[in-house]
Amino acid sequence: MATLKLLLVLLLHLLLSCNSQALLPINVWPIPTSVSWPSPIAATISPAFRISAPFANKHLRAAVKRHRPLLFSERYHPIVPPTLPLSPIPLLSLALHITDPLAPLHHDVDESYSLTISSSSGRANLSAATVWGAIRGLESFSQLSWGDPPRIATDLRISDRPVFPHRGLLLDTSRNYYPVEDIMRTIAAMGANKLNVFHWHITDSHSFPLVLPSEPNLAAAGSYGPDMQYSPEDVEKIVDFAMSYGVRVVPEIDTPGHTGSWAGAYPDIVTCANKFWLPNGAGDSSNRLALEPGTGQLNPLHPQTYQVLHNVLRDAASLFPDPFFHSGADELIPACWSSDPSILSFLSSGGTLSQLLHLFLSSSHPLLLSLNRTVVYWEDVLLDPTINVSSSFFSPATTILQTWNNGVNNTKRLVSAGYRVIVSSSDFYYLDCGHGDFVGNDSAYDVANDAGTSGESWCGPFKTWQRIYDYDIVEGLTEQERKLVIGGEVALWSEQADGTVVDGRVWPRTAAMAEALWSGNRDENGWKRSATATDRLMDWRYRMVGRGVRAEPIQPRWCRTHPGMCNLNA
Repeated sequence: MATLKLLLVLLLHLLLSCNSQALLPINVWPIPTSVSWPSPIAATISPAFRISAPFANKHLRAAVKRHRPLLFSERYHPIVPPTLPLSPIPLLSLALHITDPLAPLHHDVDESYSLTISSSSGRANLSAATVWGAIRGLESFSQLSWGDPPRIATDLRISDRPVFPHRGLLLDTSRNYYPVEDIMRTIAAMGANKLNVFHWHITDSHSFPLVLPSEPNLAAAGSYGPDMQYSPEDVEKIVDFAMSYGVRVVPEIDTPGHTGSWAGAYPDIVTCANKFWLPNGAGDSSNRLALEPGTGQLNPLHPQTYQVLHNVLRDAASLFPDPFFHSGADELIPACWSSDPSILSFLSSGGTLSQLLHLFLSSSHPLLLSLNRTVVYWEDVLLDPTINVSSSFFSPATTILQTWNNGVNNTKRLVSAGYRVIVSSSDFYYLDCGHGDFVGNDSAYDVANDAGTSGESWCGPFKTWQRIYDYDIVEGLTEQERKLVIGGEVALWSEQADGTVVDGRVWPRTAAMAEALWSGNRDENGWKRSATATDRLMDWRYRMVGRGVRAEPIQPRWCRTHPGMCNLNA
């Protein structure tokens, strides 16, 4: 028996002294890229514990102010409590050391950090190149604590950095409105998961909730009401709040499609606005006016289009300081443009729909560049089979493309053309899929007259956390092509979501992508580690719930307390 105990102790020490693939007695999510813990031990956290951060900017000060009380208020009790010896010396302090405290929160900023916690001195040290790396390290530090009174893992070293610099969540606030507090809670959870880009799809055909100083009528006539708008003060509050979590806010003003909501203020510049989307019925897809209810596209031939557009882009750029600006350019519908007499005349004279897109982008793209923005478009701008522009139109140095169709195949096409790419494959990363379609009067739901879809949404089935976790966004790419994939984003399109359900739709599935993009989804031997991630994600989900995020469960609690019993294979 003594020999067996000794072997178990040696095995534990071997696992904990190797790299981050080991299962630690106390969980950090995303799993760090490197962990060394040769002699597992814990210490209580002194009531006088303090965090020192010299030269801290206001966002780091906010993070420090948030994390110190969290250590004492969280009272997190793991489902399987860690059994670690306790040091007689309490943890007294955490000192932050930052090499470049003035580095701005921009794309590709250094987010690395190293963390050491000593049981003998009662002190911890967190070193980072930037404020934003320090914020990541503070989050890992907080996740190493548990219990009431709180204790924390000691005598370990974490060296950590992300695999991909762009790790995001897209939230659509046009189809349904999200109150500011729901957006901020979502951003706070993103920071806890070390995500760093909140892609705010803020306008669409359904509503225009953003109040712009130069164009106030767009929100006045295009929002769902005065209580469902985002003022400049709201935007400033959200952007500043996000920075304290190391999260950039990238706005998307989708144009020239998805602009039906602009017609309330400017009906003359929007074609086919507020018309029934299937004028000849579902069987005539060639004459549909939109891919879903909510029609309208800006008219590139109307001179007032550009006056309004330029005001919108300038105001939005002033509200959102991030160097990235998403300008959409997806899902342009031929019949919508062709329904306008001026465009029909243009086409009759030999013009093409692609020339219309080229004309529109020739005005909007240079303007955004003049505002010192890197422009992001959906892949459709190049890959749509009917309405597109040539790759020679955009310089890869100033333009990033976001892919959502055809999985790794479209990623390959875009990087082969030299573009940096954000991956949001609907086959893996769309969080709204699997809840059925939202259109009414759909015979697919009639079991006696099944239309073949069984009422499934177009991108079904539901994307499970394991499907999200296991997706390799650079699969099939050469080493040089992989460098052009800057990261990925999960997306919550909001036809059937709003603030009442956002937590469960987003979490913990988005946490799965967060780890895959931070430290990868494979172990040191190259094996997918979703099996070993299950217990850790279970723990992290409960911890998020304790922090006020109503994340969905992924298994019965029983599974966590009966190791291996809920696996598919013994």
